[in-house]
Amino acid sequence: MGKFQGMLLLSDYDNTLHYTEDALRAGTEVPPISPRNLEALSYWTNQGGLFSVATGRALAAFRRQAASLPINAPVVVDNGGAIYDLAAGRYLVKNYLPKGALERIAAVMEAFPGVSLELYHEDDLVQVMRPTAWNDQHALLTGLGYEVVDRLERETVPMPLAKALFVSEPAQLRGLRDRMIRMGWAADYELIFSSGHLLEMTARGANKGDMALRLKALCGCRRLFCAGDHANDLPMLRAADRGFAPANAIPEVLCSGAERVCHCLDGALADIVELLDREGCSAAK
Repeated sequence: MGKFQGMLLLSDYDNTLHYTEDALRAGTEVPPISPRNLEALSYWTNQGGLFSVATGRALAAFRRQAASLPINAPVVVDNGGAIYDLAAGRYLVKNYLPKGALERIAAVMEAFPGVSLELYHEDDLVQVMRPTAWNDQHALLTGLGYEVVDRLERETVPMPLAKALFVSEPAQLRGLRDRMIRMGWAADYELIFSSGHLLEMTARGANKGDMALRLKALCGCRRLFCAGDHANDLPMLRAADRGFAPANAIPEVLCSGAERVCHCLDGALADIVELLDREGCSAAK
């Protein structure tokens, strides 16, 4: 039995496991994942540990990246909207936006004409309203193209919806989220920032924290370790038995009580594995 038997290590992908921020902002080539991370994660799984990723990306935008990682447990995608078993090729959990979501989204998009919108569906389809250069760079980064939609109606937008992603400047998105909360949306949806200019909308309970705990139970693990760098990672960092944050994480995450490790570029996941390895069996209790 390996020393990490019964442990699940769950990491955010972008800017925790793999640094992609500069490439997204500038449209440049993505640097490789830290070799330290890949070596450490292989050691983790060889020693009986389970490793997976909890990402805001849709499944179609993560499949290519997943193929190069030593993942041996189902993945969390759509910012907590679903759990997918890569080995079995099927969803274990899928949470769609509830009935009426499209009409609500249409109303706020009309009220905020400066906001761009990405809609994610159950298949590989991504629809974008008011595309910007950011949407083009995002498509380039993920390898997942999009279809432009001008009207948010049932005739133009297939149902169901996995999630909605609002894109704009931070001040405008804060105003948008405040309006949603005043309208009572928090009872039906998760409204979480995944960066300063990205606001994610998923079904209530479809967040990385709830899905991390569900994955822990599905895998029969007794210990859950999570790593993340942004506000959408906070639910799983709080849900974890121990949470970790790379040095490049936003201040809110660094001040959350998560244990700080090195910058993503330098191998943040390797720092975590090495720390748990040094602690030995005490980390499993």
